[in-house]
Amino acid sequence: MSASGPADARGRLVEDPFDHRVTASGTVLAYRGGRLVATISGARAARLIAALETADEDRAQHLLARATGNYRRGNER
Repeated sequence: MSASGPADARGRLVEDPFDHRVTASGTVLAYRGGRLVATISGARAARLIAALETADEDRAQHLLARATGNYRRGNER
């Protein structure tokens, strides 16, 4: 477990990390494997941008995973 939160148990965020870009209009474009996987806009994007500005790399990966819906809980497959 890292200081920023629970570790990625399967190591997928290390092997295939998310990348993101913030547009001039305040939209967050989330990429994984070089492909656009999510477009986040509005109030949700504003909250995500604020959180990403203060997050370390591990925490940023978890935030992007949650924002894109690619975050598995418990025994989901």
